[in-house]
Amino acid sequence: MKFLFVPLLFVLPALAAAHETTDHYDRVHLSASAQTQIENDTVIATLYAQEEGRDAVQLASLVNTRINEAIELVKQHDAIKLQTNNYSTSPVYHKNKITGWRVRQSVRLESQDMTLMSGVLGDLQQTLALEGISFAVSPELKNSTDDELIGEALMVFEKRAKNITQQLGRKNYKIVDINVSTSANHYARRNFEVAVMASKVAAPSIEGGEKTIQVTITGQIELE
Repeated sequence: MKFLFVPLLFVLPALAAAHETTDHYDRVHLSASAQTQIENDTVIATLYAQEEGRDAVQLASLVNTRINEAIELVKQHDAIKLQTNNYSTSPVYHKNKITGWRVRQSVRLESQDMTLMSGVLGDLQQTLALEGISFAVSPELKNSTDDELIGEALMVFEKRAKNITQQLGRKNYKIVDINVSTSANHYARRNFEVAVMASKVAAPSIEGGEKTIQVTITGQIELE
C-alpha cells in the first residue's frame, strides 16, 4: 500500500495545472450604444365601479350592472382591447365594528387609437371612475426600432474596434464575445381620481408623448 502513494504525489500537481484557466492577453472591453425618440403609440386606461352600503348582495348587483354595461360599450370597438381586473368585496369598519361593505371591480382598456380611446373614456365616465392612464410603445414598433438601433450600435462598435486596433499598432482584431441589450418598455403613467357624475363628462385629453429607446452593445475584442 505504501508504494501506491508515491506516484500519486507526482500526478496531483499535473492535474491541478491542467485545470488552471489559461490567461488571455491583448483583450479590450468595448461598449457602444444607439438611441432614438419615438412616439408612445399605445394608451392603457383603468376604470372601476365601486359601491358602499349595508347590503352586500345589492352592492354587488349594482357593480356588476355597471361593469357589464361598460363591457358592452367597449365591445363595439374592435380597436380597443378589454380586460376585467380584480373583483373585491371588503368590510367597512367604524369603531372596530363592521358597519357596511365595499364592492369594487376594475377594467383595463388598451388601444393604439388614442382619439377613439378618449371618446370612449368620456362615455364610460358616466358610470365608472377613471383610475389612471398610462402610455407605452407597442411591441411591434419597439421591435422594429430595436432592430434598426442594433444595426447602428454594431457599426459604432466595429468602428471603435478598428480605431483601437490601429491606435495600438496591431494588424487586426477578432470579437471574443458580444452582448446586445435593449431598453425595457416602461409605462409613462398618469393617475386620476375622477368621481362618477350623472351629467355628461368631457372626454379626457390624451397625449402619448415620446419615449427614448436605446440599444447597448458590450463585448470583448482580442488584438492580433
